[in-house]
Amino acid sequence: MPNLSSKLFQVAKQHIPGGVNSPVRAFRNVGGEPFFIRRAKGCRITDIDGKTYIDYIGSWGPNILGHAPTVITNTIHEVAKDGISFGIPNPFEVEMARTICGWVPSVEKVRMTSSGTEATMSAIRLARGFTRRDLIVKFEGCYHGHSDSLLVAAGSGALTHGQPDSAGVPRAFAEKTLVLPYNDHAALTALFQEKGELIAAIIVESYPANAGLIFPGPGYLQLLASITRRYGALLIFDEVMTGFRLGKAGVQGLENISPDLSCFGKVIGGGLPVGAFGGRAEIMDMIAPLGPVYQAGTLSGNPLAMAAGLAQLRELEKTSGFARLDILGRHFETGLRALMEQKGIPHRIHRTGSMFCLFFTDREIINVADVMQQDLDLFKKFFWACLERGVYIAPSPYETGFLSLAHTEADLDDTLTVFAEALAHI
Repeated sequence: MPNLSSKLFQVAKQHIPGGVNSPVRAFRNVGGEPFFIRRAKGCRITDIDGKTYIDYIGSWGPNILGHAPTVITNTIHEVAKDGISFGIPNPFEVEMARTICGWVPSVEKVRMTSSGTEATMSAIRLARGFTRRDLIVKFEGCYHGHSDSLLVAAGSGALTHGQPDSAGVPRAFAEKTLVLPYNDHAALTALFQEKGELIAAIIVESYPANAGLIFPGPGYLQLLASITRRYGALLIFDEVMTGFRLGKAGVQGLENISPDLSCFGKVIGGGLPVGAFGGRAEIMDMIAPLGPVYQAGTLSGNPLAMAAGLAQLRELEKTSGFARLDILGRHFETGLRALMEQKGIPHRIHRTGSMFCLFFTDREIINVADVMQQDLDLFKKFFWACLERGVYIAPSPYETGFLSLAHTEADLDDTLTVFAEALAHI
């Protein structure tokens, strides 16, 4: 007999394309149907059929304190009493800008948006306006939102012009975006030797987290910084996922890199829609109303998102949250490694702070081509076995998992027990 989620999904498919408002929610990578959530608190979510799961998605990253933390729900409640959105400057957006500039040394000025896609799209436009060049370099497996210039897959060779990765993206747009394999020093160097004077910017997920979780090899991020400086291009760090999750200054703080522009989102909204991009003042001052690069947004810097984000950042700072998240991450990684080795299953585990990914392969993971070689059928079976036992991981082998401050060591140990049971039954 169909459950409530199944019934609701049938209704959703009649009125929403695919029944979902974002493709990964459709469970296409694992088969079957998605479930619908009624409520969430701490590290647990409860579906409309009343089943509760330990959650390792956290709304894809922003819920770093857990679901519905009191400090954020109280803030939203109090701020909403004075208005939801004004379309006029408010004090919270100024304080958020001051906080971001204070936490991230490379950012001298910052502009708020309402999504990470808006942030990356605007940063690309700004880079082109500042350099007066057209070409953009991105990397296979790095997702920067769904703007036309960035929905591009690799061609047949490292230097091939990109092809549109979505219907509706004109080929002429895609041809302005050059796609390289991540972690390939030689391909990057060759591209800049051929076209460096025409390249406006490199945009990169500093730690790619939309194809699993991939780390840069030794010296790779440093090469990105040096080669852009040499050719007069800009380096754009997409820290929408990693920013304010891996530390106050994100990956650039961990790696001691100063990009020209940075894009943020997720954590700075406290769970509400938000984005931001910032960088050197001379570049940012090219944006309207000071400069010729146009960017705008009615809900940008809205008081609810800004106040919620500030409450979250202050809580992280007050509670030494980043250190605690790393402790939790290490605990989980240690237990997961022991479990996988005990089971004798080929695997790779990538983890940094509170972000993690389990790959079902013994292949070294350095780019998206390696990710594609993992045992996808085993992942599907593992996903459903975990879900059946009350643990929700990403419904795709190409996504990153997230811990929150609401998770405890006991929650993580319970999850590892579920993992063990799942592996024993598939």
